[in-house]
Amino acid sequence: MDQRIKSIVLESIRVKEEAFRQNMEKIQSAVEMITDCFKNGRKLLICGNGGSAADSQHIAAEFVGRFQKERKALAAVSLTTDTSILTCLSNDYQFDCVFSRQVEALGERGDVFLGLSTSGNSKNVVQAARAARSKGMRTIAMTGEGGGLLAEAVELCLAVPSKVTARIQESHSTIAHVICELVEEQFS
Repeated sequence: MDQRIKSIVLESIRVKEEAFRQNMEKIQSAVEMITDCFKNGRKLLICGNGGSAADSQHIAAEFVGRFQKERKALAAVSLTTDTSILTCLSNDYQFDCVFSRQVEALGERGDVFLGLSTSGNSKNVVQAARAARSKGMRTIAMTGEGGGLLAEAVELCLAVPSKVTARIQESHSTIAHVICELVEEQFS
C-alpha cells in the first residue's frame, strides 16, 4: 500500500507541475481579469457540477471571506448553492439551464464568469459561459485535458493535462488558491 500511496501522490504532483507549466500566462491573465473586476465594483459568478460545484463554493467563500489576510469582502457568487433556484429551473425548464438562467438574472457587463468542468463538456456550464459572453462578461474556464466545448465558449481556458477527474480537481483547487492569493494581494 505504501507504494500505491506514493504513486498517487507523485502523479498528482506531476499533473500539477505540467498544468502550471502549460497555463502560467493564462493564470496571470485570470488574476488580472478578476482583480480588475473587483476593483471596478463588479462580481465573479462561478459554477460547476459535483466536485466542481463544491470547488465553486470554495472559491466564492475565499473571496467573500478571506484567503490569507484581512481585507474588504469581494463580490463572488457560487451559482450552485440555491436549492430552490436549482430545483425550480430543473423542474420548470431543464437542468441544462440551471446556471445560464442565473447568469441571465445576475450577470452584468464587467462581471467575470468562471466555469469549472473536468470534462469541459458539462452542458449547463457551457450554456452559462455562452450566456455570460452574450452579456458582455469576461469568461474563464478550468477544465481537463483538451478543454472540451467549454474551451470554445470562453475567452480564457485553463486546461489541466489529464483525463483523471481526481487529478484535474486537485489541480483546479491549487490553481484557484494561487489565483485567490494573487488577487487578494491587490486589496487591503
